[in-house]
Amino acid sequence: MIVTARLSFSAAHRLHNPSRDAEWNRRIYDKCDNPAGHGHNYVIQVSVKGPINEETGMVIDLKKLKDIVRRRVIDRVDHRNLNEDVDFLRGIVPTAENLARCFWQQLAPAIDEGKLHEIVIQETEKNSVVYRGEDES
Repeated sequence: MIVTARLSFSAAHRLHNPSRDAEWNRRIYDKCDNPAGHGHNYVIQVSVKGPINEETGMVIDLKKLKDIVRRRVIDRVDHRNLNEDVDFLRGIVPTAENLARCFWQQLAPAIDEGKLHEIVIQETEKNSVVYRGEDES
């Protein structure tokens, strides 16, 4: 069984690799390399997989899952500059792919009912990424 919680947050970022020159960054990231940054209204879906607990009838209480996601991710990234304000993202180019991987690292240790199965980050209505951990990428 797979259960999914869906939450949202707003944040700014700049896609820029400081180890590369300005030309390379402009070519790779185009307008997303704007020095002033830009923002998104992200949607995050976190899925947990496991057996249904016979006593509760749930894999994991969705309220508990949402609380974990809020505490470990949303409260730390919402209305922040992802390049500068979020400790676990420092030194990482905050692409949707990297966000999904870093969010996984924050969430997986906190989930003790079922197992973290998948994180979907929707950056825009037309763009999203899916991450299933290192073993299932």
